[in-house]
Amino acid sequence: MLDVTSTTMEERLGIDFADFYKSSSLYLARKELVEQLSTPLEDLSSTQIHGHQSHNRLVQLKACCWKLSMSYWRSPTYIMARLTFMTTLSILFAALFWQKGKKINSAQEITSMMGLMYMSAVFLGINNCSSVLPVVARERLVFYRERFAGMYSSYMYPLAQVLVEIPYILCLTTIYTIITYPTIGYVWSTYKIMWYFYIYFCSLLYFNYLGMLIMSLSSTVQMGAVLASACYAIICLFSGFIIPKPHIPKWWIWLYTICPTSWTLNGLLTSQFGNVSTDIEAFGETKALDTYLKDYYGFHHHELNLVGFVITCFPIFFACLFMYFTAKLNFQRS
Repeated sequence: MLDVTSTTMEERLGIDFADFYKSSSLYLARKELVEQLSTPLEDLSSTQIHGHQSHNRLVQLKACCWKLSMSYWRSPTYIMARLTFMTTLSILFAALFWQKGKKINSAQEITSMMGLMYMSAVFLGINNCSSVLPVVARERLVFYRERFAGMYSSYMYPLAQVLVEIPYILCLTTIYTIITYPTIGYVWSTYKIMWYFYIYFCSLLYFNYLGMLIMSLSSTVQMGAVLASACYAIICLFSGFIIPKPHIPKWWIWLYTICPTSWTLNGLLTSQFGNVSTDIEAFGETKALDTYLKDYYGFHHHELNLVGFVITCFPIFFACLFMYFTAKLNFQRS
């Protein structure tokens, strides 16, 4: 087509294609059609767009959720890695602690159960936190382009990313609960099972959102990994397992209070054993199990509802910070 309409062909044929087109009936017909379409109809109302986007926030959120759902579904490396790690670790814990929770006779056994809860919460959480960093970094590049184009509000995309993680965390928590709860030998009680599931769900969720928050404050995945490592040290040290709450110095107790894993261990141990009054051997004397938890760990069963509320606040807090910093910060290179 370009060869036929080139200036060389014009010189060879002795025709100016522009003038020839303007004198044709096709040009007149197209000109008439343009004038007709440029005149609005009398009964047609004008389109008014309020703000920068053409759709309301709910429509934007639905579109972003659909897009991110497709993006996550097409990322088998991220999804399958988490599922495989969760299943493998659940089977490993089930084999190592087979029926250990059925009967607690000593302080050593309750420490072993707390060690299981500590390892499961920390290992699974750190894996989630680390694996989400490259995913957030990848999706953030798309977010920068689409935000610049005015496709949606700055807060709708990170909100959709927060919401789209929930079904996957539910799936992971279900796998862990189904495998570990009966094999470890916890008491079959709807009350205890629901607390077990709920606390692990919130724990995995706040670890995931913590990783997303760290990545929203980092320009690269490598920097995010460094910041995450610093957080892991605090999370492990002030969880209440290495140093129980009553033994932490008063000037450091605030770190224990704001450490999410301390509330996770409190909720897990209290929900399973906080209302058990059977006697155990603890440091050469006989104590009731619930009394031992109060004296040595500072866990009280009547505070379980407060613990559940605080555990709920952590993922919400991390998610809100992630949304804010993602919307406000821009690490895109000029």
